[in-house]
Amino acid sequence: MGIFDDAVPGGNISKPIMIALGALLVGKLLGGRGAPEDAAPQQQQPNAQAGDDGGLLGSLGGLGGLGGLLGKLAEAGQGSTVDSWVKPGQNQPIAPGSLESALGSQTISDLARHAGISEQELLKQLSTVLPGVVDKLTPQGQIPSQEQVASLFRS
Repeated sequence: MGIFDDAVPGGNISKPIMIALGALLVGKLLGGRGAPEDAAPQQQQPNAQAGDDGGLLGSLGGLGGLGGLLGKLAEAGQGSTVDSWVKPGQNQPIAPGSLESALGSQTISDLARHAGISEQELLKQLSTVLPGVVDKLTPQGQIPSQEQVASLFRS
């Protein structure tokens, strides 16, 4: 893959995790699902079809790409962790369980299915690579636009 390899321990992100990262960071995935289970039920977005397995074609439950992902993590009590990824300095780790709690089991299930790996493996790998990837995407402490992030996944 290459674009984020220097951002992670071991220097290599597997293809399934790149697929999951693309879905999270660009804000696209299956259907209009993905809200945490304890959140109030949401209407499906009008242009998203249930069961749409078009990969990156449907919306990821309104997470809104990188900014939305970081906001969702902050809302779940991970604000200082997220800040450490965006701001200069040491990146704090995130536990796989904290990631699952923040994103919701439906989103994790959809991501894992889309990436072709187990939910446990997805959470383990995402919790390892996400801090470094977000850090690399925000070198000046600024969150890039969704289009800027999307362009990285098109190459």
